[in-house]
This record gives sequence, C-alpha cells and structure tokens, in this order.
Amino acid sequence: MITDHVIKICGITRESDALGAVAQGANALGFIFAPSTRKIEIEIARDIVKRLPRDILTVGVFRNTAFEEVVDVVNQVKLSAVQLHGHESVDDVARMKSYVDTVIKAVVCDSSLLSEFDESEADFLLVDGENPGSGEPHDFAPLHRVTLLTPVIAAGGLTPLTVGSVVRNYPVSGVDVSTGVETAPGIK
Repeated sequence: MITDHVIKICGITRESDALGAVAQGANALGFIFAPSTRKIEIEIARDIVKRLPRDILTVGVFRNTAFEEVVDVVNQVKLSAVQLHGHESVDDVARMKSYVDTVIKAVVCDSSLLSEFDESEADFLLVDGENPGSGEPHDFAPLHRVTLLTPVIAAGGLTPLTVGSVVRNYPVSGVDVSTGVETAPGIK
C-alpha cells in the first residue's frame, strides 16, 4: 500500500496514457469497471496492469457492484486496490479488506458518512462532490470541520491548475484526477 501521498490518475483506458501518467509521477492508476464513458474491458485493463511497475497502485473503480463480481475482476486483472464508489456499507468495506490489500471508499465531501467510514477498515477516503465521478468541482471546506484518522484523497473537478491549491489548503494525503487531464473521455 502507498503510505505517502497518492497521485492517482483515474479513467485509464490506454496503455500509453498509463505509462505516461507513471512517467509524470502518478503512483496510482484507476480503471473504471462501473458504467461510464471511461469503462474499460477486463482484458485491456489486465494487459495494461501487466506492463506497469509493481509499485504502482492499480485501482479498480466500482459502483454498487456485487461483491463477487468485484473480487472476480480484481483477480482477473490482478488489481492491487478497489475503490468503492457506491452505497457500500462499513461492513462491505471490511469484507472487501479480506480479499484486497487496499480499499478506498468514496464519500461525498460534506456527508455525515465521512465520520462513519473513518471508523471503517478503509485505507483511504476519497472525497468527491455531490455527483461523484462527474468531474464537477466542489468545495473542500467541509474537510476543515472534521478530524479524520483515515487518509483523505481529494477528487472532483481537479486539474493541474487546481491540485496544488487543494493540497496546500486542505488536510489531504492525495489527489485523484480524471477529466481534468483529458482531451476526450478516457484519453489522457
């Protein structure tokens, strides 16, 4: 598991983009298996993951997907992490931890669920806006109103121009960028 700052590029669909992101300093890559214009086929993700350095956190992104299906995809692709981006419970996070080393739980930034999942077995909390995964910017100020023990990854409308401000001004251990580094959906 990554223990320092997470720099995650999400919505990877091409090997060249994955290798380019790693060359530019990303230490985590997200592969979307939920309905999305950035959804990737299992076989393509597996081929990309095989070509990455072993120390890169490879994250499968799922939304309200059956537990067995998540585990099956993790095993097929050889992912090192999952990001649960739906209505999963604290118990779902704990159950997933018995199958995957790193579990990231996505939560809306100003949600009361932040505290609930802070006490879960999630390795990271990914804070996003009201429409998670939309790439819409949002206010990170609610992070100043809570004290969290679980490391936080900021997401939602981040771009190369806004990442620095978020890292400097909020208690985050990482960033997750997708649409902010695209020329078209899934093309980084």
